[in-house]
Amino acid sequence: MANETNHIEKSWIEKVPNKGWLAISIIAALIFWTILSYIPATARSFPNVFLVVESIQIMIERGVFFKDIQSSLISVTAGFGLGFTFALPVAILMAWYRPVQYIIEPWIQFVRNIPPLAYVPLVVISAGVGRTPQIIVITIATFLIMSITIYQGVKNIDPTLVKAARVLGAGDKDIFLRVIAPASLPFIITAVRLGTAVALTSLIAAESTGASAGLGMRIRALNNTFESSPMLLYIIIIGIIGLILDKLVRMLEGKLTGWQEKNEG
Repeated sequence: MANETNHIEKSWIEKVPNKGWLAISIIAALIFWTILSYIPATARSFPNVFLVVESIQIMIERGVFFKDIQSSLISVTAGFGLGFTFALPVAILMAWYRPVQYIIEPWIQFVRNIPPLAYVPLVVISAGVGRTPQIIVITIATFLIMSITIYQGVKNIDPTLVKAARVLGAGDKDIFLRVIAPASLPFIITAVRLGTAVALTSLIAAESTGASAGLGMRIRALNNTFESSPMLLYIIIIGIIGLILDKLVRMLEGKLTGWQEKNEG
């Protein structure tokens, strides 16, 4: 009887399309948001959805809305790109050469535990204010997470595959291109996903370096003037950008690692 009930419930759940579940999720979030907007303790922090939507026009009229989005996307893209460019070879070298691992990995682990806000002042002292320190902060944050993720992926490759390739006469270059790269690709994609998320979560810290525009900088400015509606709007925009980037990475993952078996749960 219990199995029959579970089967009925499962059949009902499976009949609802993914877009239907997405709609249900959005409606539930809006209801919860509306409830928060009426509770006295949370009403100022969570103004109702209409006020937040109206704040789009307010920020456009101030001439900062699109400028802030563009500025943040430039910093995030540049910082992530540099972080990945540095992380990939460093991770491979750490996994391939033990002395490199012993020298570099402890410092990556050490700095990884330090919040970006802690070293922002040092970056500003060295690089000044403006776009450059923003990119440096995001580069550091993304490099740390991506290098460790890629390193773990390369390190966990079955050594039997490498030994077999060597027995067949493959050199380091062939082993890397034909064994290491394909086997570590899923970990590289995971590193990219984590890197994009870290790039966005470090935006507030990055744009506290004297930025004149940007989503993180504007949130801090709106916080100083207690304008909660546009502040919540900007927080939501950062989340939306994150979802879009994650979706793009998932699409890339599907194209590059379609040969892998995936468990849908």
